[in-house]
Amino acid sequence: MDYRKLSITELHNALVNGDITPLELVKAAIKEAKQDNNVSFEYICEKEAIEAVKYLDESKKNNLLWGIPYVLKDNFSTKDVPTTASSDFLKNYVPTFSSEVSDRLDEQGAILIGKTTLDEFAMGGSGITGHLGKTYNPWDPTHQRMVGGSSCGSASACATGIIPLAIGSDTGDSARKPAAYAGLVGFKPTWGRISRYGLFPFASSLDHVGLFTRNVVDTAIALAALAGRDMKDSTSSEKPVDDYLSCLDKPLVGKKIAIIDEIYNSFKNKTLRKTFDILLNKMHEQGAIINHVHMDIKLCRAIFPVYIILSCAEATSNNAALDGIKYGERFDADNYEGVMYSARTNGFSELIKRRFVIGSYSLLRENQEDVFVRAQKCRRLIVNATNNILKDNDAIFLPAAPGIAPLFNDKKKDNSDDEYLIADNYLSMANFGGQPSLTLPIGFENDLPLGGNLIGKIFDEKTILNIAKQIENITGLANLLAPEVK
Repeated sequence: MDYRKLSITELHNALVNGDITPLELVKAAIKEAKQDNNVSFEYICEKEAIEAVKYLDESKKNNLLWGIPYVLKDNFSTKDVPTTASSDFLKNYVPTFSSEVSDRLDEQGAILIGKTTLDEFAMGGSGITGHLGKTYNPWDPTHQRMVGGSSCGSASACATGIIPLAIGSDTGDSARKPAAYAGLVGFKPTWGRISRYGLFPFASSLDHVGLFTRNVVDTAIALAALAGRDMKDSTSSEKPVDDYLSCLDKPLVGKKIAIIDEIYNSFKNKTLRKTFDILLNKMHEQGAIINHVHMDIKLCRAIFPVYIILSCAEATSNNAALDGIKYGERFDADNYEGVMYSARTNGFSELIKRRFVIGSYSLLRENQEDVFVRAQKCRRLIVNATNNILKDNDAIFLPAAPGIAPLFNDKKKDNSDDEYLIADNYLSMANFGGQPSLTLPIGFENDLPLGGNLIGKIFDEKTILNIAKQIENITGLANLLAPEVK
Protein backbone atom coordinates (compact mmCIF):
# COMPACT_ATOMS: atom_id res chain seq x y z
CA MET A 1 0.00 0.00 0.00
CA ASP A 2 1.36 3.43 -0.98
CA TYR A 3 -0.04 5.32 1.99
CA ARG A 4 1.26 8.65 0.68
CA LYS A 5 -1.54 8.83 -1.87
CA LEU A 6 -4.23 8.41 0.77
CA SER A 7 -6.27 11.06 2.56
CA ILE A 8 -6.79 11.05 6.32
CA THR A 9 -10.23 9.48 5.85
CA GLU A 10 -8.80 6.74 3.62
CA LEU A 11 -5.97 6.08 6.06
CA HIS A 12 -8.48 5.95 8.93
CA ASN A 13 -10.55 3.35 7.09
CA ALA A 14 -7.42 1.31 6.33
CA LEU A 15 -6.41 1.40 10.01
CA VAL A 16 -9.89 0.47 11.26
CA ASN A 17 -10.19 -2.35 8.73
CA GLY A 18 -6.75 -3.72 9.61
CA ASP A 19 -5.30 -3.16 6.13
CA ILE A 20 -2.39 -1.41 7.84
CA THR A 21 -1.42 -1.06 11.49
CA PRO A 22 -0.46 2.20 13.19
CA LEU A 23 3.06 0.86 13.67
CA GLU A 24 3.43 0.01 9.99
CA LEU A 25 2.10 3.39 9.00
CA VAL A 26 4.38 5.27 11.39
CA LYS A 27 7.45 3.26 10.35
CA ALA A 28 6.66 3.96 6.69
CA ALA A 29 6.37 7.69 7.39
CA ILE A 30 9.65 7.72 9.34
CA LYS A 31 11.38 5.86 6.52
CA GLU A 32 10.20 8.51 4.06
CA ALA A 33 11.22 11.30 6.43
CA LYS A 34 14.74 9.90 6.66
CA GLN A 35 14.96 9.88 2.86
CA ASP A 36 13.75 13.46 2.55
CA ASN A 37 16.13 15.55 0.44
CA ASN A 38 14.32 18.88 0.72
CA VAL A 39 15.70 19.88 4.16
CA SER A 40 12.25 19.53 5.70
CA PHE A 41 13.21 18.22 9.14
CA GLU A 42 14.95 19.59 12.20
CA TYR A 43 14.40 16.38 14.14
CA ILE A 44 12.84 13.00 13.34
CA CYS A 45 11.00 11.55 16.33
CA GLU A 46 11.70 7.89 15.52
CA LYS A 47 12.03 6.51 19.05
CA GLU A 48 9.31 8.77 20.42
CA ALA A 49 6.84 7.86 17.66
CA ILE A 50 7.35 4.11 17.92
CA GLU A 51 6.98 4.35 21.70
CA ALA A 52 3.79 6.42 21.32
CA VAL A 53 2.24 3.75 19.09
CA LYS A 54 2.61 1.22 21.92
CA TYR A 55 0.34 3.35 24.11
CA LEU A 56 -2.39 4.06 21.56
CA ASP A 57 -5.79 3.75 23.20
CA GLU A 58 -7.83 1.23 21.18
CA SER A 59 -11.04 2.75 22.57
CA LYS A 60 -10.28 5.90 20.54
CA LYS A 61 -9.96 3.99 17.29
CA ASN A 62 -12.97 5.79 15.84
CA ASN A 63 -11.19 9.15 16.06
CA LEU A 64 -10.34 10.11 12.50
CA LEU A 65 -6.79 11.04 13.53
CA TRP A 66 -6.12 7.84 15.51
CA GLY A 67 -2.82 6.34 14.33
CA ILE A 68 -2.28 9.10 11.76
CA PRO A 69 1.32 10.42 11.55
CA TYR A 70 1.83 14.18 11.51
CA VAL A 71 4.64 16.74 11.76
CA LEU A 72 4.95 19.90 13.79
CA LYS A 73 6.73 23.11 12.91
CA ASP A 74 9.74 23.46 15.20
CA ASN A 75 8.44 26.57 16.92
CA PHE A 76 5.87 24.50 18.82
CA SER A 77 7.12 23.34 22.20
CA THR A 78 7.41 19.55 22.61
CA LYS A 79 8.28 18.05 25.97
CA ASP A 80 11.60 16.15 25.97
CA VAL A 81 11.98 16.73 22.21
CA PRO A 82 14.40 19.38 20.86
CA THR A 83 12.67 22.58 19.80
CA THR A 84 15.02 24.98 18.02
CA ALA A 85 12.88 27.41 15.99
CA SER A 86 15.53 26.67 13.32
CA SER A 87 17.94 28.96 15.19
CA ASP A 88 21.42 28.37 16.53
CA PHE A 89 20.30 30.36 19.56
CA LEU A 90 18.10 27.45 20.70
CA LYS A 91 20.05 24.59 19.16
CA ASN A 92 20.27 22.77 22.51
CA TYR A 93 16.85 23.70 23.89
CA VAL A 94 14.63 20.83 25.07
CA PRO A 95 11.31 22.04 26.54
CA THR A 96 9.76 20.72 29.74
CA PHE A 97 6.21 21.06 28.41
CA SER A 98 4.29 20.56 25.19
CA SER A 99 2.09 22.90 23.18
CA GLU A 100 -1.67 22.56 23.40
CA VAL A 101 -1.77 21.70 19.70
CA SER A 102 0.50 18.68 20.15
CA ASP A 103 -1.36 17.65 23.32
CA ARG A 104 -4.71 17.70 21.53
CA LEU A 105 -3.39 15.72 18.59
CA ASP A 106 -1.84 13.20 20.97
CA GLU A 107 -5.21 12.95 22.74
CA GLN A 108 -6.81 12.12 19.38
CA GLY A 109 -4.23 9.38 18.82
CA ALA A 110 -2.20 11.16 16.13
CA ILE A 111 1.52 10.31 16.15
CA LEU A 112 4.22 13.00 15.91
CA ILE A 113 6.99 11.76 13.61
CA GLY A 114 9.07 14.91 13.25
CA LYS A 115 9.76 18.58 13.88
CA THR A 116 10.05 20.62 10.69
CA THR A 117 12.27 23.45 9.50
CA LEU A 118 11.24 27.09 9.35
CA ASP A 119 12.63 30.51 8.71
CA GLU A 120 14.50 31.35 11.90
CA PHE A 121 11.96 32.12 14.67
CA ALA A 122 9.30 32.15 11.91
CA MET A 123 10.57 35.54 10.69
CA GLY A 124 10.73 35.25 6.95
CA GLY A 125 8.83 34.21 3.87
CA SER A 126 11.38 32.32 1.84
CA GLY A 127 12.41 29.20 3.75
CA ILE A 128 16.09 30.13 3.50
CA THR A 129 16.96 31.64 6.89
CA GLY A 130 16.81 28.56 9.13
CA HIS A 131 20.13 27.35 10.54
CA LEU A 132 20.05 24.20 8.35
CA GLY A 133 19.96 26.27 5.18
CA LYS A 134 17.42 26.37 2.36
CA THR A 135 14.29 24.22 2.40
CA TYR A 136 13.50 23.16 -1.17
CA ASN A 137 10.21 22.98 -3.03
CA PRO A 138 9.58 19.28 -3.75
CA TRP A 139 7.72 20.19 -6.95
CA ASP A 140 11.10 21.25 -8.40
CA PRO A 141 13.52 18.29 -8.31
CA THR A 142 16.35 20.59 -9.42
CA HIS A 143 16.15 22.38 -6.04
CA GLN A 144 16.15 25.80 -7.65
CA ARG A 145 12.79 26.96 -6.29
CA MET A 146 11.68 27.91 -2.80
CA VAL A 147 8.66 26.41 -1.08
CA GLY A 148 8.14 29.65 0.81
CA GLY A 149 8.10 30.38 4.50
CA SER A 150 8.13 30.52 7.28
CA SER A 151 6.40 27.11 7.54
CA CYS A 152 8.62 25.70 4.80
CA GLY A 153 9.42 22.27 6.28
CA SER A 154 5.81 21.48 7.13
CA ALA A 155 4.71 22.38 3.59
CA SER A 156 7.50 20.37 1.98
CA ALA A 157 6.84 17.26 4.10
CA CYS A 158 3.12 17.36 3.35
CA ALA A 159 3.63 17.97 -0.39
CA THR A 160 5.80 14.86 -0.71
CA GLY A 161 3.22 12.76 1.12
CA ILE A 162 5.39 11.87 4.09
CA ILE A 163 2.42 12.75 6.27
CA PRO A 164 -1.18 13.79 5.47
CA LEU A 165 -1.22 16.52 8.12
CA ALA A 166 1.38 19.14 8.99
CA ILE A 167 1.13 21.92 11.53
CA GLY A 168 2.62 25.35 10.91
CA SER A 169 2.11 28.89 12.09
CA ASP A 170 0.91 31.92 10.15
CA THR A 171 1.76 35.51 11.15
CA GLY A 172 1.53 37.18 7.75
CA ASP A 173 1.13 34.37 5.20
CA SER A 174 3.51 31.76 6.62
CA ALA A 175 1.22 28.78 6.02
CA ARG A 176 -0.91 30.02 3.14
CA LYS A 177 1.90 31.17 0.83
CA PRO A 178 3.88 27.89 1.08
CA ALA A 179 0.61 26.04 0.48
CA ALA A 180 0.17 27.96 -2.78
CA TYR A 181 3.68 27.07 -3.91
CA ALA A 182 3.37 23.41 -2.88
CA GLY A 183 -0.09 22.48 -4.18
CA LEU A 184 -1.59 22.17 -0.70
CA VAL A 185 -4.54 23.37 1.31
CA GLY A 186 -3.13 25.86 3.82
CA PHE A 187 -5.51 27.21 6.45
CA LYS A 188 -5.38 29.63 9.34
CA PRO A 189 -8.66 29.79 11.27
CA THR A 190 -9.91 32.82 13.16
CA TRP A 191 -7.49 34.32 15.69
CA GLY A 192 -8.25 32.58 18.99
CA ARG A 193 -9.98 29.58 17.41
CA ILE A 194 -6.97 27.32 18.13
CA SER A 195 -4.87 27.66 21.27
CA ARG A 196 -1.37 29.07 20.81
CA TYR A 197 -0.12 27.80 24.16
CA GLY A 198 3.40 26.49 23.55
CA LEU A 199 3.79 28.24 20.19
CA PHE A 200 6.85 30.50 20.30
CA PRO A 201 5.46 34.03 19.97
CA PHE A 202 6.55 36.07 16.97
CA ALA A 203 3.90 38.82 16.83
CA SER A 204 1.19 37.92 19.30
CA SER A 205 -1.60 40.01 17.78
CA LEU A 206 -0.95 38.43 14.37
CA ASP A 207 0.12 34.84 15.16
CA HIS A 208 -2.20 32.00 14.16
CA VAL A 209 -1.82 28.23 14.15
CA GLY A 210 -1.70 27.02 10.53
CA LEU A 211 -2.74 23.69 9.01
CA PHE A 212 -1.43 21.91 5.90
CA THR A 213 -3.31 19.05 4.24
CA ARG A 214 -3.77 17.82 0.68
CA ASN A 215 -7.55 18.26 0.59
CA VAL A 216 -10.26 20.34 2.23
CA VAL A 217 -11.95 17.48 4.11
CA ASP A 218 -8.68 16.69 5.90
CA THR A 219 -8.39 20.34 6.90
CA ALA A 220 -11.88 20.23 8.41
CA ILE A 221 -10.94 17.06 10.32
CA ALA A 222 -7.81 18.68 11.76
CA LEU A 223 -9.63 21.89 12.68
CA ALA A 224 -12.34 19.94 14.51
CA ALA A 225 -9.65 18.22 16.59
CA LEU A 226 -7.81 21.43 17.49
CA ALA A 227 -10.46 24.14 17.83
CA GLY A 228 -11.85 25.25 21.16
CA ARG A 229 -11.14 27.03 24.40
CA ASP A 230 -7.89 26.37 26.25
CA MET A 231 -7.67 27.68 29.79
CA LYS A 232 -3.88 27.96 29.41
CA ASP A 233 -4.31 30.51 26.61
CA SER A 234 -6.34 33.54 27.64
CA THR A 235 -6.62 34.63 23.99
CA SER A 236 -8.35 31.41 22.92
CA SER A 237 -12.05 31.84 22.26
CA GLU A 238 -14.90 30.43 24.34
CA LYS A 239 -17.14 30.42 21.25
CA PRO A 240 -18.62 26.94 20.64
CA VAL A 241 -16.89 24.85 17.98
CA ASP A 242 -18.91 24.23 14.82
CA ASP A 243 -19.39 20.91 13.05
CA TYR A 244 -16.98 21.64 10.22
CA LEU A 245 -17.57 18.41 8.31
CA SER A 246 -21.34 18.78 8.01
CA CYS A 247 -21.20 21.90 5.84
CA LEU A 248 -18.77 20.90 3.12
CA ASP A 249 -21.17 19.65 0.46
CA LYS A 250 -23.52 22.64 0.30
CA PRO A 251 -23.67 24.03 -3.26
CA LEU A 252 -22.32 27.41 -4.24
CA VAL A 253 -25.78 28.71 -5.12
CA GLY A 254 -26.24 32.15 -3.60
CA LYS A 255 -22.73 32.40 -2.17
CA LYS A 256 -21.41 35.93 -2.60
CA ILE A 257 -17.76 36.03 -3.61
CA ALA A 258 -15.91 39.36 -3.54
CA ILE A 259 -13.01 40.16 -5.87
CA ILE A 260 -11.06 43.22 -4.71
CA ASP A 261 -10.16 44.83 -8.02
CA GLU A 262 -7.26 46.90 -6.69
CA ILE A 263 -5.59 43.75 -5.39
CA TYR A 264 -6.50 41.56 -8.37
CA ASN A 265 -5.15 44.16 -10.81
CA SER A 266 -1.74 43.94 -9.13
CA PHE A 267 -1.33 40.36 -10.41
CA LYS A 268 0.52 40.45 -13.74
CA ASN A 269 0.98 36.75 -14.54
CA LYS A 270 -1.23 36.04 -17.59
CA THR A 271 -1.49 32.30 -16.97
CA LEU A 272 -2.52 32.90 -13.37
CA ARG A 273 -5.14 35.47 -14.34
CA LYS A 274 -6.56 33.26 -17.08
CA THR A 275 -6.71 30.27 -14.71
CA PHE A 276 -8.40 32.37 -12.03
CA ASP A 277 -10.93 33.92 -14.45
CA ILE A 278 -11.91 30.51 -15.83
CA LEU A 279 -12.46 29.29 -12.26
CA LEU A 280 -14.61 32.33 -11.45
CA ASN A 281 -16.78 31.61 -14.50
CA LYS A 282 -17.26 28.01 -13.38
CA MET A 283 -18.16 29.15 -9.88
CA HIS A 284 -20.68 31.57 -11.40
CA GLU A 285 -22.17 28.74 -13.47
CA GLN A 286 -22.72 26.82 -10.24
CA GLY A 287 -24.69 29.69 -8.75
CA ALA A 288 -22.06 31.79 -6.99
CA ILE A 289 -22.54 35.56 -7.16
CA ILE A 290 -19.27 37.23 -8.16
CA ASN A 291 -19.02 40.82 -6.90
CA HIS A 292 -16.20 43.11 -7.95
CA VAL A 293 -15.50 45.46 -5.05
CA HIS A 294 -13.02 48.20 -4.22
CA MET A 295 -10.49 49.03 -1.52
CA ASP A 296 -8.52 52.25 -1.37
CA ILE A 297 -5.29 51.57 -3.28
CA LYS A 298 -3.36 53.45 -0.58
CA LEU A 299 -4.56 50.93 2.00
CA CYS A 300 -3.61 48.05 -0.30
CA ARG A 301 -0.10 49.44 -0.65
CA ALA A 302 0.14 50.00 3.10
CA ILE A 303 -0.52 46.37 4.08
CA PHE A 304 3.09 45.22 3.77
CA PRO A 305 4.85 48.16 5.50
CA VAL A 306 2.28 48.07 8.31
CA TYR A 307 2.93 44.36 8.73
CA ILE A 308 6.70 44.87 8.88
CA ILE A 309 6.48 47.63 11.49
CA LEU A 310 4.00 45.87 13.77
CA SER A 311 5.46 42.37 13.48
CA CYS A 312 9.01 43.58 14.11
CA ALA A 313 7.91 45.68 17.08
CA GLU A 314 6.04 42.76 18.66
CA ALA A 315 8.90 40.37 17.88
CA THR A 316 11.39 42.66 19.60
CA SER A 317 9.28 42.68 22.74
CA ASN A 318 8.38 38.98 22.66
CA ASN A 319 11.97 37.83 22.24
CA ALA A 320 13.57 39.98 24.90
CA ALA A 321 13.95 36.86 27.08
CA LEU A 322 16.38 35.37 24.55
CA ASP A 323 19.36 36.88 26.33
CA GLY A 324 21.87 34.07 26.92
CA ILE A 325 20.81 33.72 30.57
CA LYS A 326 17.18 32.62 30.55
CA TYR A 327 17.57 30.93 27.16
CA GLY A 328 20.42 30.30 24.77
CA GLU A 329 24.13 29.69 25.03
CA ARG A 330 25.85 31.46 27.92
CA PHE A 331 28.88 33.65 27.15
CA ASP A 332 31.25 34.87 29.85
CA ALA A 333 31.23 38.62 30.39
CA ASP A 334 31.64 41.17 33.18
CA ASN A 335 27.94 42.07 33.34
CA TYR A 336 24.46 41.22 32.11
CA GLU A 337 24.72 43.54 29.14
CA GLY A 338 27.92 41.82 28.00
CA VAL A 339 26.38 38.36 28.30
CA MET A 340 23.31 39.46 26.34
CA TYR A 341 25.36 41.27 23.69
CA SER A 342 27.52 38.21 23.04
CA ALA A 343 24.57 35.79 23.02
CA ARG A 344 22.40 37.83 20.68
CA THR A 345 25.30 38.78 18.40
CA ASN A 346 26.46 35.18 17.97
CA GLY A 347 23.10 33.42 18.23
CA PHE A 348 20.95 35.28 15.71
CA SER A 349 21.25 35.56 11.94
CA GLU A 350 21.53 38.96 10.26
CA LEU A 351 17.87 38.89 9.22
CA ILE A 352 16.68 38.44 12.82
CA LYS A 353 18.96 41.21 14.04
CA ARG A 354 17.65 43.54 11.33
CA ARG A 355 14.08 42.83 12.39
CA PHE A 356 14.92 43.56 16.01
CA VAL A 357 16.53 46.84 14.94
CA ILE A 358 13.37 47.82 13.05
CA GLY A 359 11.24 46.84 16.03
CA SER A 360 13.39 48.72 18.52
CA TYR A 361 13.38 51.82 16.32
CA SER A 362 9.58 51.68 16.03
CA LEU A 363 9.15 51.39 19.79
CA LEU A 364 11.55 54.15 20.80
CA ARG A 365 9.64 56.83 22.70
CA GLU A 366 10.57 59.54 20.21
CA ASN A 367 9.46 57.37 17.25
CA GLN A 368 6.34 55.64 18.59
CA GLU A 369 3.81 58.24 17.48
CA ASP A 370 5.19 58.57 13.95
CA VAL A 371 5.93 54.88 13.35
CA PHE A 372 4.29 52.34 15.65
CA VAL A 373 1.09 54.23 16.50
CA ARG A 374 0.61 55.33 12.90
CA ALA A 375 0.96 51.72 11.77
CA GLN A 376 -1.64 50.66 14.35
CA LYS A 377 -4.07 53.27 13.06
CA CYS A 378 -3.50 52.14 9.48
CA ARG A 379 -4.06 48.54 10.54
CA ARG A 380 -7.47 49.55 11.89
CA LEU A 381 -8.37 51.21 8.58
CA ILE A 382 -7.40 48.04 6.67
CA VAL A 383 -9.41 45.86 9.06
CA ASN A 384 -12.45 48.14 8.73
CA ALA A 385 -12.21 48.07 4.94
CA THR A 386 -11.93 44.27 4.93
CA ASN A 387 -14.89 43.85 7.28
CA ASN A 388 -16.99 46.28 5.23
CA ILE A 389 -16.47 44.09 2.18
CA LEU A 390 -17.34 40.97 4.15
CA LYS A 391 -20.57 42.54 5.46
CA ASP A 392 -22.15 42.03 2.05
CA ASN A 393 -20.15 38.98 0.91
CA ASP A 394 -19.47 35.48 2.18
CA ALA A 395 -15.79 35.51 1.21
CA ILE A 396 -13.04 37.43 -0.54
CA PHE A 397 -11.36 35.34 -3.25
CA LEU A 398 -8.09 36.24 -4.98
CA PRO A 399 -4.93 34.53 -6.24
CA ALA A 400 -2.73 33.58 -3.29
CA ALA A 401 0.62 34.52 -4.82
CA PRO A 402 1.90 36.32 -7.94
CA GLY A 403 2.64 33.03 -9.68
CA ILE A 404 4.48 29.76 -9.24
CA ALA A 405 7.19 29.28 -6.62
CA PRO A 406 10.03 31.76 -7.21
CA LEU A 407 13.60 30.79 -7.94
CA PHE A 408 16.04 31.24 -5.06
CA ASN A 409 18.20 33.48 -7.23
CA ASP A 410 15.32 35.47 -8.74
CA LYS A 411 16.58 39.05 -9.04
CA LYS A 412 13.68 40.40 -11.13
CA LYS A 413 11.52 41.70 -8.29
CA ASP A 414 10.92 45.42 -8.03
CA ASN A 415 10.14 45.90 -4.34
CA SER A 416 8.41 49.20 -5.04
CA ASP A 417 5.81 48.05 -7.57
CA ASP A 418 2.29 46.87 -6.82
CA GLU A 419 3.01 43.26 -7.75
CA TYR A 420 5.40 43.05 -4.81
CA LEU A 421 3.74 45.46 -2.39
CA ILE A 422 0.22 44.11 -2.95
CA ALA A 423 0.03 40.81 -4.87
CA ASP A 424 2.96 39.26 -3.01
CA ASN A 425 2.05 40.53 0.44
CA TYR A 426 -1.68 41.24 0.78
CA LEU A 427 -2.46 37.99 2.67
CA SER A 428 -1.46 39.56 5.98
CA MET A 429 -4.66 41.66 5.86
CA ALA A 430 -6.39 38.57 7.28
CA ASN A 431 -3.87 38.48 10.14
CA PHE A 432 -4.60 42.14 10.91
CA GLY A 433 -8.28 41.37 11.49
CA GLY A 434 -7.91 37.74 12.55
CA GLN A 435 -10.23 36.46 9.81
CA PRO A 436 -10.10 32.82 8.70
CA SER A 437 -8.17 32.39 5.47
CA LEU A 438 -7.52 29.38 3.24
CA THR A 439 -5.26 28.76 0.26
CA LEU A 440 -5.82 25.89 -2.17
CA PRO A 441 -4.53 24.87 -5.61
CA ILE A 442 -6.36 26.27 -8.64
CA GLY A 443 -4.13 25.25 -11.54
CA PHE A 444 -0.60 24.85 -12.90
CA GLU A 445 2.01 26.73 -14.86
CA ASN A 446 5.01 24.80 -16.19
CA ASP A 447 3.91 21.81 -14.05
CA LEU A 448 4.13 23.90 -10.87
CA PRO A 449 1.09 24.74 -8.70
CA LEU A 450 -0.84 28.00 -8.67
CA GLY A 451 -2.91 28.90 -5.62
CA GLY A 452 -6.06 30.84 -4.78
CA ASN A 453 -6.96 32.32 -1.40
CA LEU A 454 -10.23 32.79 0.48
CA ILE A 455 -10.77 35.20 3.38
CA GLY A 456 -13.96 34.94 5.41
CA LYS A 457 -15.83 36.42 8.34
CA ILE A 458 -14.65 36.00 11.93
CA PHE A 459 -15.48 32.49 13.24
CA ASP A 460 -17.18 31.56 9.96
CA GLU A 461 -14.79 28.74 9.16
CA LYS A 462 -17.75 26.63 8.01
CA THR A 463 -18.46 28.90 5.05
CA ILE A 464 -14.81 29.15 4.02
CA LEU A 465 -14.40 25.37 4.14
CA ASN A 466 -17.65 24.90 2.21
CA ILE A 467 -16.62 27.30 -0.57
CA ALA A 468 -13.13 25.77 -0.67
CA LYS A 469 -14.58 22.26 -1.03
CA GLN A 470 -16.76 23.36 -3.92
CA ILE A 471 -13.77 25.02 -5.61
CA GLU A 472 -11.83 21.80 -5.09
CA ASN A 473 -14.69 19.88 -6.71
CA ILE A 474 -14.55 22.21 -9.73
CA THR A 475 -10.78 22.03 -10.21
CA GLY A 476 -10.35 18.39 -9.22
CA LEU A 477 -7.06 19.41 -7.59
CA ALA A 478 -7.19 17.38 -4.40
CA ASN A 479 -4.61 15.04 -2.91
CA LEU A 480 -1.80 16.38 -5.07
CA LEU A 481 1.65 14.91 -4.58
CA ALA A 482 4.90 16.45 -5.69
CA PRO A 483 6.68 14.30 -8.30
CA GLU A 484 9.15 11.81 -6.89
CA VAL A 485 12.82 12.47 -7.43
CA LYS A 486 14.34 9.46 -9.13
